[in-house]
Amino acid sequence: MSTQALFPTLVYQARLHFSGWRALNARLLRECLQLRRDDAAGRRWSARHYPGGYTSYGSAHRLQRYSPTFAALARRLDVHVAAFTRALQLDLRSRRLVMTDCWVNVMGEGAAHGLHLHPLATISGTYYVAAPGGVAGLKFEDPRLERFMAAPPRLRSARRAQRPWVTFPVRSGALLLFESWLRHEVSARPRAPRRVSISFNYSWF
Repeated sequence: MSTQALFPTLVYQARLHFSGWRALNARLLRECLQLRRDDAAGRRWSARHYPGGYTSYGSAHRLQRYSPTFAALARRLDVHVAAFTRALQLDLRSRRLVMTDCWVNVMGEGAAHGLHLHPLATISGTYYVAAPGGVAGLKFEDPRLERFMAAPPRLRSARRAQRPWVTFPVRSGALLLFESWLRHEVSARPRAPRRVSISFNYSWF
C-alpha cells in the first residue's frame, strides 16, 4: 500500500542577494516612495480600493518599461522566474514568458490586501523592498478549499503542505513567486511598520 501526493501547489522563495543588491534596493526604495508622492491618480485609486495604503496598480503598472532601476530588478527576477518554471516543468518552447506588469505597494498601519488572484497572468510574485520585523506576511489559500465538502478540519499540528492556509513571513530582500491562479492576501496588522514591496506578473501569450 502507498499514499501518493498529487497535484502539488508550488511556491518559490528566495533572497535576492547579489553583488550590489543593497545599492539597487536603496534606489528602488527611493523611487517607490517618490512615486507615491508624485502619483496623484494612484493615491486617488488607492483611497477607494486600498485603504490605509498606496499602490500604483491602477495608475503605473509597467514600471519595468520606464525606470532603469525597475528594469534592473526585472533582469534579476528573470533568473528566478526561469528557475521556478523549470521546477513547475512548464513547456515554454513555443513563446517567451515575459514580465508584463510591475507596480509598487506601500502598506501603512492597519492596511490589508484582500484575497485575490492575478487573472490572465502565468507567474506572479512580490519582491520586498522594505519589510521590517512585525509586518504581515503573504498568506496563500489551498486552491481546493471550496471543494472540501463535509471535510473535517485539519489538525493544528498538520504539516504545512496539508494546511488550508499558509502564511510566508517576509523581510527586506525576500522574493516570493507563485502561479497566478493561486489566491493570496495580506492581513491587516495594527501598529505594523511601513511595508514597501514591488509586485509583478509574467505572462505567456
